[in-house]
Amino acid sequence: MNSFPLAALTAYLILPALAVQFANIGLLREGSRRKRELALTFDDGPDPLTTPAVLDALRDVGARATFFVIAGRAESHPQLIARMLAEGHEVAAHAEKHVHAWIRTPWGGFLDVVRAVRRVAKVAGQPVQYHRPPHGAYTLATVLGQRAAGVRGVHWSVEGQDWQPNLTPEQVRERLLLRAGPGSIVVLHDAGPGAVNTVPMLPGLLREWKARGYTFKTVSGLEGGTPVGSAALRRRAFIAVDGVFDRLGRIQPTAGRADNLFRTGASAFPLEGIRLADGTLVPKGAPCAEFHVNNPLMVDLGINRPAIRQAQRDYLLVADDLLHRPDLRDAQYVFCLSAVSPLMAVMGFETYDLPAADARRLQLWARVMRWGFAGAPKVAEPRLSILSRAAFLAQYGDRE
Repeated sequence: MNSFPLAALTAYLILPALAVQFANIGLLREGSRRKRELALTFDDGPDPLTTPAVLDALRDVGARATFFVIAGRAESHPQLIARMLAEGHEVAAHAEKHVHAWIRTPWGGFLDVVRAVRRVAKVAGQPVQYHRPPHGAYTLATVLGQRAAGVRGVHWSVEGQDWQPNLTPEQVRERLLLRAGPGSIVVLHDAGPGAVNTVPMLPGLLREWKARGYTFKTVSGLEGGTPVGSAALRRRAFIAVDGVFDRLGRIQPTAGRADNLFRTGASAFPLEGIRLADGTLVPKGAPCAEFHVNNPLMVDLGINRPAIRQAQRDYLLVADDLLHRPDLRDAQYVFCLSAVSPLMAVMGFETYDLPAADARRLQLWARVMRWGFAGAPKVAEPRLSILSRAAFLAQYGDRE
């Protein structure tokens, strides 16, 4: 049996698709979560019917963005490329022909990258740093084309899906407000089918993000934007583990937002013999709201003043969930078992030592997390942080 066709297919398409297109190895995918920065990127333009409205919306909030443009459209509308650059945006290459990499010939896929970069650079009057292939799709030809052209591939961490015909502008806006967080690279479209949703919803989306404290950077200006390597893959693996844990435990991001510092779920109190400062004995099995830290966000923030300020803001949303989420309405206490008890103490929580077995289990998990989230600082011994429902709402929400 001749195995050459399968080996060739694996080397040309399957391995590059798995390693680059899906794992994003070697690509820019996101930045640090330490600051409230977003890198907005727009594909498929420029189009004189829709791109000016996108540029107007960005200008009105002082935002910078990166435009991945199609070579022929850039050549047909050089005035739009000039405006992008004059207003502080970044121009990058998208394609010469907007065709999925998997259905191109190897030579055609290679040349498309090289020619697109060269043609876009000529219109822009300056070198192009980045390339994003149509649909974010890769083969070996795409990878080699980027290397030959001297550009870095850029993927995304949040997809607006503005091109979906069954989504409305408001649905795209809500999707992005829930999913985007500090350091996200967001992909939208300033031309083609996606512009039908993006153009009307973008001004309101930008105003809402700005009200939440976000600033908008080009890809090259995004803090911590480094190519995906082993550390980033470990980090994403642990984020995936958190996701499985959350689904099994019915834990939700607070207020449904990925940029919140906490995730919250209903649980029964797991410990015995805990007595609060006012003398109240917390019964084992009492209905509670248990919150968990958004690990990648906490790792990048550290336990410092910015983290305290964010925790103060985000506990207001925890309080709102406590009042309005059906699964939390009967919760009598709010608690957390974690190694960030110093932060919780600053936030007004009572903290208590854990039983030895629970402390050892959480210490082991904390060490594993430090390996998974490269650069995570050493943390304090795990402890219980707890407040009664009434005390928590008195501090962070409306009294019931």
